[in-house]
Amino acid sequence: MASVFPAPDHDHGRCAADALAHAEALCIQHGERLTAMRRQVLEVLSASHKPLGAYEIIEQVAARGPRPAPITIYRALDFLTRQGFVHRIESRNAFLACINNHASDAPVVFLICEHCGKVGEAPSAAVAESLAAAAKSAGFTAKSPVIEITGICAHCRE
Repeated sequence: MASVFPAPDHDHGRCAADALAHAEALCIQHGERLTAMRRQVLEVLSASHKPLGAYEIIEQVAARGPRPAPITIYRALDFLTRQGFVHRIESRNAFLACINNHASDAPVVFLICEHCGKVGEAPSAAVAESLAAAAKSAGFTAKSPVIEITGICAHCRE
């Protein structure tokens, strides 16, 4: 369970540092640039396990320096999402740093706690296989299978 919803007292500094180090290493490996703005956006998102909207990100980046234009943030989010460093939580129209360092195309089920607002990433290979089989039998080609489940996390239930 700790890998899906980190304990409230976990070392979040280490968690965020690992996400940033992973992003830096993959950018170097793939010949991509983690520009200053992309890094700032990833740092803001890595500061919490809660998803943030673009304008919340703008406010947090602006607290550190000049206020960025929305298009600048959206471009950074687009890059970070394409690289798999950030996930878009469709139901919240918000973004979340990926802390599990899985492949960018790996299927994930997002578990969204209605109490604390944190989002867990649960591996979902079996679910993805079932969905792919259902889509194939219907003659449908899935473009972006995203599964979001709301409920109460184990930490909030305790």
